[in-house]
Amino acid sequence: MENFLLFPLSIILPIFALALFYYTLKPPKHERLPPGTFGWPIIGETFAFVNQDHDKFVAERMRKYSPKIFKTKILGEKTVVLCGTSGHKFVASNEEKLFLAWRPHSMQKLFRSSYQKVNSAAIPRQAEVQIMKAPGFLRPESLFKYVEVMDSLVAQHFDKYWARKGVIEVHHLAQLLVLTLSGRFFLGLDDPNRIQKLSKLLDTMMFALHVIPLDFPGTIFHRAMVAAKAVRKDLQLLIREKRAAMAAGVKMNDVLSFMINNPDPNGRYMPENEIADKVMGLVAAAFNSPAMTTAFIVKYLGQRPDIYDKVRSEQEKIGRSKKEGERLNWEDMQKMKYSWNVALEVMRLIPPLQGTFREAAADITYEGYTIPKGWKVYWTVSTTSMDPEHFPAPVEFDPARYEKSSVPPYTNIPFGSGPRICPGKDYARLQILTFMHHLVTKFKWDVLNPNCKVLGGMNPIPIQGLQIRLH
Repeated sequence: MENFLLFPLSIILPIFALALFYYTLKPPKHERLPPGTFGWPIIGETFAFVNQDHDKFVAERMRKYSPKIFKTKILGEKTVVLCGTSGHKFVASNEEKLFLAWRPHSMQKLFRSSYQKVNSAAIPRQAEVQIMKAPGFLRPESLFKYVEVMDSLVAQHFDKYWARKGVIEVHHLAQLLVLTLSGRFFLGLDDPNRIQKLSKLLDTMMFALHVIPLDFPGTIFHRAMVAAKAVRKDLQLLIREKRAAMAAGVKMNDVLSFMINNPDPNGRYMPENEIADKVMGLVAAAFNSPAMTTAFIVKYLGQRPDIYDKVRSEQEKIGRSKKEGERLNWEDMQKMKYSWNVALEVMRLIPPLQGTFREAAADITYEGYTIPKGWKVYWTVSTTSMDPEHFPAPVEFDPARYEKSSVPPYTNIPFGSGPRICPGKDYARLQILTFMHHLVTKFKWDVLNPNCKVLGGMNPIPIQGLQIRLH
């Protein structure tokens, strides 16, 4: 038994000592690296980044090292964190020039080609190019016709899953709703059983977006990889079904059908598995953030009756202008100004994504420091969205602040900024406002667990869900 224990130690200890030796070596000479620490050998500060409150992780290091820039090592990468409005602007202004798109290794493994790093900063992700080329999709002028369909689907969802219920869990129902909508518009899928199955699988994947990718039974990442395999299998089946239907003369108008029938930017028709990989990344992006934002809108409105009443008043006025059975339209969405201010304020307080990564395409000088080529750059949302200089009393939930003054650029940016701004931001806006219209005109509610635990790191998922009692 003793020999059995000593055997792995005899292997592990020399490896650890060697790693420690290389860790203590001086890094390649650069003019001046940012202040900060790489933390522990190999793992760096990953555990603190993933498990600690995100704002706390960043704020502590800003106080200790610099309010504008510091270095760390997270998720296996030497990383420079840029803070504040100037940091956001610097990244957004140099997208596809100084910065390459990059995703953590866990996301690269889960989504494969959807998140592979491109070879040139000037080449956008192929999936995004495919979406933007798709006729009748994502461009504001092309979204007009989706509003009535979206309104109908949201009304059906509330009637089936909310009406005549007592206590419900909002986050998972929000996931189901957003996937019902994206399933129809992105995939041309309207089978509720398949939507429910996909929703559960994607929910499992969301907990492993920003983790150390340890793929063995019992780990969060392993469960996510199993779920990703199942999602990919279901999508490949859907692709085969759509190909057969289109070959039989059925007309289809959704992003998945477009990707099947049209070549990629290189003129190549993608094979089935590659289409499945790319569309899985698209569906996941339309699943996670909107569901979180929707759930937290319910939370904040439930805790603030005064703000709820203002949203309800705005939405009821729109409702009274409609004829019996008439659906919401694009013009109605433009009238929901206060409701959208509420959504913006919720996304300011709890950003659907706490930050994003890039990779330095060359040695970069910023604030007198060198960011070496190949290092990762992370810009963090909370350093501007919670800055009292831009948002007085930043912890207060105050949608009226957007009526008093315009939001300065690069401050509250839930959809990103610059060339890589979220291509689906207008679609997300329609989705959120349609949900809010039906929510406040049909229900009042009490939030049963207002202090629900929220996942640390970049992905603020309500771990225990958000429970409400409907009236």
